[in-house]
Amino acid sequence: MAVVGDVMSRDLLTVARDTSVVEASAAMTKRRVGAALVVADGFLVGILTERDVLRAAGTGDISGAVGEWMTHHPETVDADESTQQAGVVMIHGGFRHLPVLDAGAPVGIVSIRDLMRVALDDVSPRGV
Repeated sequence: MAVVGDVMSRDLLTVARDTSVVEASAAMTKRRVGAALVVADGFLVGILTERDVLRAAGTGDISGAVGEWMTHHPETVDADESTQQAGVVMIHGGFRHLPVLDAGAPVGIVSIRDLMRVALDDVSPRGV
């Protein structure tokens, strides 16, 4: 069975709590990612996702800091956990991005898309 470390992205977008939502969302757009890990002193303290940015935008004021809108203390997995376990955590938690930690420090992120590639064995769409 595949483990999270086999499929996770190691090219992390990290931001600080005091980064503005505008700046963080611009970085997410530029990198074409749906989440940024919020880090303080090398440790994960939160995650800012597309949904968090939309919640901020829904107020009409996105000038605030990431720390106001991020998900604090998000669920996480270790790199040696199974992709099945990661999928179960994501489905039951209702989210699409899951930080991967090693001794409390972020080493990767796994998305529902990463897990679907494993589940579907990365076959070509429509047989092409």
